[in-house]
Amino acid sequence: MDPHLLRTFVAVAETGSFSAAAQRLSYTQSAVSQQIAALEADLGIPLLTRRPVALTTAGERLHRHATLLLTRLAAARADVTRSVAPPGRLIVGLTPLAWSPRVMAALARIRAEHPRLSSRVLVDGRDRIVTAAVTGEIDLALVDGFAAPSDPLPLPHQPRAGAIGAGEEPAVVAVPARHPLARRTGVNLADLADAAWIDAPVVAPRARLPVDGLRAGMRYDGGDVTVLIGLAEAGQGLTVLPAGLVAARPGLAGVPITAPRLVHRIELLRPEDPGEPAAALAASLLRNP
Repeated sequence: MDPHLLRTFVAVAETGSFSAAAQRLSYTQSAVSQQIAALEADLGIPLLTRRPVALTTAGERLHRHATLLLTRLAAARADVTRSVAPPGRLIVGLTPLAWSPRVMAALARIRAEHPRLSSRVLVDGRDRIVTAAVTGEIDLALVDGFAAPSDPLPLPHQPRAGAIGAGEEPAVVAVPARHPLARRTGVNLADLADAAWIDAPVVAPRARLPVDGLRAGMRYDGGDVTVLIGLAEAGQGLTVLPAGLVAARPGLAGVPITAPRLVHRIELLRPEDPGEPAAALAASLLRNP
């Protein structure tokens, strides 16, 4: 199967439209149609219905394989080009809640030790950062999430070098300081299913909490932690945050979660053969979790 055809197929599957896929890929709509037809002819089976555009059963199976194949191809390309790239690059990827003064201090030390270092920080949602780490777009990643104590985070693509725990602290429900829940010594998340929650898919995804049916009262699509905290302080909805972050805000109270048991976990992702600056930064962060 031609990777170019697979890339077009994934674009159509993800956008749900031939025209939207064409716009994403900078192709004409007829070119997208021709490439999908060529892929279906190669496999001898329909992958998409046309009106409306939707995946067939075979298309769903191929989509699962195609996303992994394209990610691995990008990783192979990055690994080869990294071997001949000039030294002195450090690109760090962070999810919003993985940022901390400790991370910035460690990065500042590495930059001071390498005055000619070309560095960049990319902040985005977990799926985007993990994919960037797997494909070699970034040299080091710190991703966060909520999980049972000592459990690893469920990541969409595992880097070959794996993920290493780089920090863990209690998770709490963040509420305004004068909220009735603020006086509680503990809470079961299932008991708050009917409360209004802030749906913040980039910063603190409600869907990744191990409780079904939490009702979204407001959606925040940005990646700024300060905005999410401000919404919680203003009483616009509940959210789960790291205990240390909530404790630093006088307008917020953190209610301990008694069930399910949850911690905020940070994991470090790096390629198998990172450059010297990335390896030094990783070592610094793992020495002081």
